[in-house]
Amino acid sequence: MRKPRQRDSDAGSATRFERVRQDHAREAAEDYAELILELREDGRTVRPADLAQRLGVTHVTVLHALDRLVRDGIVTRDADKGILLSRSGRRMGEASRDRHRIVLSFLERLGVPSEVADVDAEGIEHHVSRIVLRKMEAFLREPNPKPKRRSSRRC
Repeated sequence: MRKPRQRDSDAGSATRFERVRQDHAREAAEDYAELILELREDGRTVRPADLAQRLGVTHVTVLHALDRLVRDGIVTRDADKGILLSRSGRRMGEASRDRHRIVLSFLERLGVPSEVADVDAEGIEHHVSRIVLRKMEAFLREPNPKPKRRSSRRC
């Protein structure tokens, strides 16, 4: 019996979902790297329990994530020194933290309450393009920034 052919739209959908899964994995890696960076800069030895508490996830979830981060070369684990960022992990954490700060400042400048801006920045930081991030930075450097409005006519 012949296997039915997969429709092109089904193949495209599968590709799209794979991309979404990859994006979510990257977001998680960035969140872990940013948090590990923050805790290490506070002079702490980072343990899985610290990450679980701060991220609001189970210890088992953290252990699975750490296995992936070790596999991907983002962190190393040391019995005495705890969880350490690799060079690329440190760059990832710093980049994520920088994007978060820019997005947070931008949202606050727009008048979004700090608590709301912080939560929203946490999601936006992972999806903002470089061009939008640069525009946000330029907006923040203006003494009295006002959003520029474009007239767009759609038919």
